[in-house]
Amino acid sequence: MDLFEYQGKQLFATTGIPVPTGEVADTPEKARAAAERIGGKVVVKAQVQVGGRGKAGGIQLATTPDEAKAHATNILGMDIKGHVVERVWIEAASDIAKEYYASITFDRGAKRPLIMLSAEGGVDIETVAAETPEKLARLHVDPLTGFQAHHARWLAYHANIDEEAIKGVVDILQRLYTGFVQLDAMLMEINPLILTTDGRVIALDAKVTIDANALYRHADIAAMREATTQDPQEKMAQDRGVTYVKLDGDVGILGNGAGLVMSTLDVVALAGGKPANFLDAGGGSKADDVVTALEVLLSDPKVKSLLVNIFGGITRCDEVAEGLLTALDRLGATLPIVVRLDGTNEEEGRKIIAERAPANVVVEPTMLSAARRAVALAKEAA
Repeated sequence: MDLFEYQGKQLFATTGIPVPTGEVADTPEKARAAAERIGGKVVVKAQVQVGGRGKAGGIQLATTPDEAKAHATNILGMDIKGHVVERVWIEAASDIAKEYYASITFDRGAKRPLIMLSAEGGVDIETVAAETPEKLARLHVDPLTGFQAHHARWLAYHANIDEEAIKGVVDILQRLYTGFVQLDAMLMEINPLILTTDGRVIALDAKVTIDANALYRHADIAAMREATTQDPQEKMAQDRGVTYVKLDGDVGILGNGAGLVMSTLDVVALAGGKPANFLDAGGGSKADDVVTALEVLLSDPKVKSLLVNIFGGITRCDEVAEGLLTALDRLGATLPIVVRLDGTNEEEGRKIIAERAPANVVVEPTMLSAARRAVALAKEAA
């Protein structure tokens, strides 16, 4: 679950990380009122979950409340890389002396949190890592011993952080790690982390991703989830309690069991296609489960063909076939659907489809032949 900047800063503040004073606003009038309450110069920042806001004109300095209102008027409704701005963050302007970069993420390869720090902040950190990797200090944290002050000082030294900023950076890194663990985060990034002209170190930005599987432990964070930022199909899948992932191809995939679904993705790629999405209906899928799954998959307009790949262990292939027919009756779907059934009651399932399914549904005997057929039908439909 990705948070907006203002939400991330609110979480930072609860862990004691210094952030500029700010308020969120969804109308120009509220932006003006917020600027008046904050006082002095403010920055009007578009709240979208994508980079490049500044280059797109989504971050503007205002010297008066009226100017803040004018900037908010221009920014609200702006399209930034396909994300429409629905709110702005009005923040007290900071006098910046230096910009740094700090982040904590979970390194799946090392199976440990990875902390990164650089004196090159406010820029594309991927470019720094690729072109000048010596400017990016890295440290994996043993979760049993945790992140200690000497770890933070080691990072500050190897990142060449300015001497007057070291104490503040060390404190923020420790608090960032505490928040990372306590909030079940997958990413906490500050870019830039700044040293002000009066010697303070504060987080000028916040990029936070929370593990969605842990939201049951964080009702306050779960309440931050905003349906307007979610893909419609992902929101539908979430509401119906099914495992769904959207991709960028044109072949929809329905399978039962994570291993089978992953294999199906590979086979579709081998056949020369690109999956549009995939949905794991689970190991014991019943007819109603299949109906729910197809409603989610077929609601994606990018899907040109659908591959249903079922292995019947606990799942019965005849029940899957009944669910497929029920879903087609309910949805009236006419796009090509390729079905591969194998395992428990496979013959009964194939017979149900052969005798009662509409002409747009075909059965293939193997996973590879089904994938090839689905890819070919998707190309024809395109």
